[in-house]
Amino acid sequence: MTRTIIDFHILQTVPPSNLNRDDTGSPKSAVYGGVRRSRVSSQAWKRATRTAFETELDRSELGVRTRRIVELLANEISSQKPDLSDKSVELATETFKTVGIVTKAAKKGEPGEAGYLVFLSRNQLRALAEAAIAAADSGDVAKALKESNVKELADREHSVDIALFGRMVADDANLNVDAAAQVAHAISVHAVEAEFDYFTAVDDVVADADETGAGMIGTVEFNAATLYRYATVDADRLYDNLGDATATRRAVEAFARAFVRSMPTGKQNTFANRTLPEAVVVFVRDRQPINLVGAFEQPVQETERIGRVKRACEALCDEAKEIERAFGETPVASWVTRVGSDTASLDDLGANVAFDELVSSLGQTVAERLGDR
Repeated sequence: MTRTIIDFHILQTVPPSNLNRDDTGSPKSAVYGGVRRSRVSSQAWKRATRTAFETELDRSELGVRTRRIVELLANEISSQKPDLSDKSVELATETFKTVGIVTKAAKKGEPGEAGYLVFLSRNQLRALAEAAIAAADSGDVAKALKESNVKELADREHSVDIALFGRMVADDANLNVDAAAQVAHAISVHAVEAEFDYFTAVDDVVADADETGAGMIGTVEFNAATLYRYATVDADRLYDNLGDATATRRAVEAFARAFVRSMPTGKQNTFANRTLPEAVVVFVRDRQPINLVGAFEQPVQETERIGRVKRACEALCDEAKEIERAFGETPVASWVTRVGSDTASLDDLGANVAFDELVSSLGQTVAERLGDR
């Protein structure tokens, strides 16, 4: 079977910022190529992408990830049948017990919670609520739930975000969903040193008119970087998870828009660091995904005449061509969306198009390769 793998390569410059901090409040970092780099974790950018889905997809196509699954299902039961509001928590608890997900209430009388985050689609919640309502009319709720195969209901009609990012259910591995998308930790293409912003805040109301000085002082750590971002989507796995070619195309297009345009919100009010990429390169491959981070193992060095973006684009282009030459990894299709003359070298990698055209062309290519499945 012909495979359809979609690789996203992004170069994006952010000004002074702290997109993703560690337990001490410092911007995350990593050593690569012998030097310290700025880093944004894959989890942070996946969360930003999932949040951006809300503007790309209908709410019914998205899931909810929470420990408070009993409360969530109880609310759905009450919404569908208000007469069962008094029994909704009991029904929801019994439903998840039958599914195989363990829940436990922190205090007596409160809705139980799972011991970990559980990812459920809204369609799955709706179906589980319908099964619980039907079981409530029987003499034996537990038996009725078992006979209605609620475990299967929790493993059908996956939402787009579950299909893309996967799901792990610690209590029952049969409910796990293998992710169709992988997101790399973004790293700067150059060496980065931490900097500190010393700030003061003035107290607007003071007890003494002669009082001087700041009401508060502190420091915020930050850096500025040109980031290399990479993600890949296995369209075949995505189709397996969603079970529909049209839904798969919509999911691919939504991921492209959301991943490219999103940004983690760490310290965003402090730094107003929201930018869009200087360059987006998308390859469709038929063998395997290929991360081109090796282009930046040697840190990019800007000069007085040539900036980091130009150097980074040239390095990315050279790496892609060398991979193709050495391993015969010629993309099935490729597109480039770029800004400014410094990114011109990337035109050698694919058709130079506006981003909306890139997304629609990508969706059409995926649809054609999935065929009549």
